[in-house]
Amino acid sequence: MRLHRLVLTAFGPFGTTTEVDFDALSSAGVFLLHGPTGAGKTSVLDAVCYALYGAVPGARQSPGTSLRSDHADPGTPTEVLLELTAGGRRLEITRAPAQARPKKKGDGYTTEKAQSRLRAYDPVKGWQALSKSHQEIGEEVTQLLGMSRDQFCQVVLLPQGDFARFLRADAEARGKLLGRLFDTRRFAAVEERLAELRRAAESRVRTGDERVLAGAQRLAQAAGPAAETPLPTAQPGEPGLAEGVLGWAAVARSCAGERLEIARMAATAAEERRAQARHALDAERELARLQQRFAETRRRASGLEEGRADHDRCEERLARARKADLIVPALELRDAAEREAAAAGAARDRFRTKLPPELADAGVGQLAETERRYRQELGGLDAARRAESRSAAIDAERALLDGESAQDDEAIREADAWLAGWDDTRTALAAEVEAAQEAATRTEQLAARLASARGRLDAARRRDVLAREIDEAREQLSGARESALAAHERWLGLRERRLRDIAAELAAGLSVGEPCAVCGSAEHPNPARAGDGHVDRATEETALAAHRAAEQERVRVDQTLGLLTERHTTARAEADADSAERAVRTGSGGPSVLELVHHTDELAREHGEARRLAAGTHRARERLAAAEREHQDRLEQRRHAERRAAVRVSRREELDRQQTALEAELAGVREVSGSIAAHADRLARRADLLAEAAEAVRAEQGAAERRKEADGRLSDAAFRAGFDTPQAAVATLLDRPAQRQLQSRIDAWQAEAATVADRLAEEDARGAAARPDASPDRARETYDRAETLLRTASSALSAAQERRTELDRLSREAAREVRALGPLRAEYERVARLAALTAGTSADNERKMRLESYVLAARLEQVAAAATVRLQRMSAGRYTLVHSDARTGGRRAGLGLHVVDAWTGRERDTATLSGGETFFASLALALGLADVVTDEAGGTRLDTLFIDEGFGSLDEQTLDEVLDVLDSLRERDRSVGIVSHVADLRRRVPVQLEVVKERKGSTVRHRLN
Repeated sequence: MRLHRLVLTAFGPFGTTTEVDFDALSSAGVFLLHGPTGAGKTSVLDAVCYALYGAVPGARQSPGTSLRSDHADPGTPTEVLLELTAGGRRLEITRAPAQARPKKKGDGYTTEKAQSRLRAYDPVKGWQALSKSHQEIGEEVTQLLGMSRDQFCQVVLLPQGDFARFLRADAEARGKLLGRLFDTRRFAAVEERLAELRRAAESRVRTGDERVLAGAQRLAQAAGPAAETPLPTAQPGEPGLAEGVLGWAAVARSCAGERLEIARMAATAAEERRAQARHALDAERELARLQQRFAETRRRASGLEEGRADHDRCEERLARARKADLIVPALELRDAAEREAAAAGAARDRFRTKLPPELADAGVGQLAETERRYRQELGGLDAARRAESRSAAIDAERALLDGESAQDDEAIREADAWLAGWDDTRTALAAEVEAAQEAATRTEQLAARLASARGRLDAARRRDVLAREIDEAREQLSGARESALAAHERWLGLRERRLRDIAAELAAGLSVGEPCAVCGSAEHPNPARAGDGHVDRATEETALAAHRAAEQERVRVDQTLGLLTERHTTARAEADADSAERAVRTGSGGPSVLELVHHTDELAREHGEARRLAAGTHRARERLAAAEREHQDRLEQRRHAERRAAVRVSRREELDRQQTALEAELAGVREVSGSIAAHADRLARRADLLAEAAEAVRAEQGAAERRKEADGRLSDAAFRAGFDTPQAAVATLLDRPAQRQLQSRIDAWQAEAATVADRLAEEDARGAAARPDASPDRARETYDRAETLLRTASSALSAAQERRTELDRLSREAAREVRALGPLRAEYERVARLAALTAGTSADNERKMRLESYVLAARLEQVAAAATVRLQRMSAGRYTLVHSDARTGGRRAGLGLHVVDAWTGRERDTATLSGGETFFASLALALGLADVVTDEAGGTRLDTLFIDEGFGSLDEQTLDEVLDVLDSLRERDRSVGIVSHVADLRRRVPVQLEVVKERKGSTVRHRLN
């Protein structure tokens, strides 16, 4: 990095525009920046830092301070312009802080926001604007320089007072400064991360121990009285808890097993006692049963003797009834003959009422003779009846012919009427077919046009919807841009306010007796205090997060707007297809949705009408074909009707001839009887009635003979069965249910008698009756007591088995928990060992150095080595800076800094150096630190350095040696600016930048010779 030009306007003590030409000052390699106290020497360095990072170093931008010059005219804005080369690029940075300016309209002032501008120089195009964003410019500068503002202030603007304090400070103060310079926060984050992992692993182990302990509590609850020893007293997280729980569970299982064996033996003994009591109870019950059975048998035998007389009467009654059953067939035959005779007499009486009086009492012979005469007369009427029947058939056939003639005449008239309009009908149907075919062709054309119109209508609707969405998206984009800009400005404002109050923020961390991280002093007489509206780091980060979120929202809305615009263009092109012709007709641009709706509806109506007509093509063809078929059918029907009419004429003439002959034949018969059929019917009915009456007389005579024969058979059957008369046998008869009832009573008595006899013959029942009465109640009580004891023992056995099973299950669960806890505990021990090692609390860490301190110690060792190169030249080879990791007092080791005196050969503390020695030692340390930080920043070349104060403490020889060291920096193409009040330096350094203090503000003068 090389500075070229600095322009200050109304900045600090400079009331007007002041320009510093660093190119001219750097030509000699070393230049002097001097001036009276308060003139603004440090303000020049502040302006460089402000131009680069938007903030001045350290506490000079404390709350309540302002960068604007009090000498400046109200209309002159405060501004800093810095031109530099960094990363091979020529840049120009312009910054203006937030400041009050007069209102353009009216009185008073208004606050103008901070502004930043970054330009880059192109050899062809000249100066090109790159950005106006505070954040983007800050990120670009940090990336080009490779260091933060704190690093820049320590490396480029070498503050000798700070390094003198750094030289004498303790390890903690050095650690804070080195931590800011080398950004070792990642190593502190590693320490914190390991601590978090240790706490998390410890929490998981503690949780696992709590689960194991909870399992132990369940084991103790399940063990109950089997738990003869108390649970382990170890708490979760303590070592040995899992092993103690497993050991206690093994003892509990052993005790439970012993109790289970005892309960099993007790249950076996109770089972045996219950079996004995059961056997005794069964024996008593069997004795009681036999005694009761024998007594009941004696009672039943007595009851049988009482019912013996009734049993004998039933046997006698049943025997007589079975003898009487022998006459049942003869009796049934006699009853059937009586019923037949009665039916025959009734039938004879019915026919007597229908016969003529002279035949009412006639016998079979007379009735048969009369029937024969009627049959002969009926046979003589058959020919006349057939002739009459044929005449009637002829009349019916002539009537049928007349009906057919009328139907054919009607058909001929209808066919003539239909055929008269055939030409017109055929022409109309052919026209319908042709119209339907034309409609089918038009339907296909309209379908294509309708599909296209519907597509354009959908596109037009999407176009209008997307147009509205685009308007909304543009409004959202405008709002998002405003929100992003407001969030950005708010963040920048909060950042500037925080930077102004950074001194108060650092002062908040001061402790009594502890050195200040900035000045190194252990006394804090007047620490900075936060002013009104102080902004802390969390508020700034919240504003930054809000700014980034607003910027992301703006980008998202912008992308959404681009997508909507592209989709709208596509939809508009689809909707405007085929619209050029309409535009010419209507004189307008793209079609509206309403126009497309009307156009689509009209096409849909036309398409529907054409489709309806086209759908009738098949129907029209069928109607034409049907009409042609009907035309042929009509012609054929007419020809058939005419042929049938000719046939009917011939048939009617034949029937007339037959009818004339039959009428002549029937004329004589009809003179005697009006109708031959009616006369024949009367004769047939009389002959049938006489035949039925003769048959009824014959049936009555046969039934009387059969009844007489049945009476004789009944008398013979009653005598053979042992009865005097048939009436006596009938009185003894019993029906089948009555006989079965008597037989059932007899069988029941005999079965009871046999059963009683068998039971009286049982020896065990007789033996039991001879013994004393049984007492099953006492045996039952004994059995119940044994049963109760068995249930108690079984319950105890079940409880012991369940306890043992539950203990086994819970023990397995506890073992699984312990096995699962093993990896967690191993991980915890590993993480805890690493966390203790990085935190410096482990026994393996002999020097008790934290990881961050270890890294800083390595950096401090590099700084000491780089500083020693220059310190030996400044001290004529006497002093050497060395890093020490020895512990001092009770504090941790790692950041000690000693000086080795070559004259004495001893190593001593840097606090023992004199004032001049302290200056050049701190200067060497600052230059060495600048080299190390530069290398750490990626080897960024620093061509311009500033050294602030401290030269007044050197003698002439030492001052020459220091200037020689500084002059040697030119070998690396560096320029060094010395900020000092020492008058001798104005003689030794010819190139100077003098800051002149005046009443209207400071100015600068360049002395280049």
